[in-house]
Amino acid sequence: MTLQRDVDTLRNIPLFSKIDPSKLKLLAFTSERLEFQPGEQVCRQGERGDAAFIILDGEAEVFVEAAQGPVRVARLGRNDIIGEIAILCDVPRTATVIAATPLVTLRISKDAFFNLVTQFPEVAIGVMHELASRLHQTTQRLTEASAGPHRPEGDPA
Repeated sequence: MTLQRDVDTLRNIPLFSKIDPSKLKLLAFTSERLEFQPGEQVCRQGERGDAAFIILDGEAEVFVEAAQGPVRVARLGRNDIIGEIAILCDVPRTATVIAATPLVTLRISKDAFFNLVTQFPEVAIGVMHELASRLHQTTQRLTEASAGPHRPEGDPA
């Protein structure tokens, strides 16, 4: 678990691939490696977002509270980012993230994340692309979940 290994991991994430290695080293150095066991919460919907997490290893599930209870809207894995919405938009966390497997993350503070996005516009564009994709997926899943097991009138199924 060396600093160089974290730098190499960051370099392999498409979002960070074009960033100068010295900047990645600083990012890795100022970040905190956190491990979670299956079932542990990484973050909770509604809480204040003060950091983003990059998944280094393992998988996590993303849940959003709905009228009928929590709805799983995504499963995230290696190189995915968690929590960027709360720190970019300065809003409470929009979902609860729970480790599905043993999970290793790199916790990046809000300030470090903003510095990165400010210095490297391609990172900002990558984050926007990821956010748009997640919004689309979440909207689809919530629409499906809210439809529930209702059947059209006359459908004997």
